[in-house]
Amino acid sequence: MSVLSYNEIIPKKIIVHEGQPFEVLSSHVFRKQQRKPVNQTKLRNLKTGKVLEISFHQAETVLEADMEKRSAKFIYKNRGEAWFTDPENPKDRFVVTEGILGENGQYLKPDLLVELLVWNEEIIGARLPIKMEFKVVEAPPSVKGNTAQGGTKLVTLEGGATVNVPMFINEGDIVRINTETGEYNERVEKA
Repeated sequence: MSVLSYNEIIPKKIIVHEGQPFEVLSSHVFRKQQRKPVNQTKLRNLKTGKVLEISFHQAETVLEADMEKRSAKFIYKNRGEAWFTDPENPKDRFVVTEGILGENGQYLKPDLLVELLVWNEEIIGARLPIKMEFKVVEAPPSVKGNTAQGGTKLVTLEGGATVNVPMFINEGDIVRINTETGEYNERVEKA
């Protein structure tokens, strides 16, 4: 574990704070008048999902978490559990609860390769590809009218995720979604 000074605590880093692994969501180093610099951060607990706002002062240091990354292939979901297998050894199956996967659980598709985050021999999260393609399984009909600014509608994707998309997207279309933000990117294939 490496030691990070207050100004090295930047987004995407994973640190240990009060014995728990936290991902840095945002950070802003600033100085109030004649005082010493402060790093104002937003941290997400990788075990509980809670987001905290914490200020680190110039004299403070934190440990960077030793995260192990393990490749896994998603098989299926059942009753709040997601089943995975080792890509090299399909017989080696294991389960991860959907609570650990958080928002990422709605984007899982069979045979999808993901990167599981392991801390102290415990799976605490998953990293999916940033952009993924999904089939639209449910879409309300487009309604002409007040769309001067470009209207959107809420559709359901395979896997159960719901996303705002432009009005021209219909049931059966294949769309590309950003899994980090949950936003629509583009239509890949028209139904």
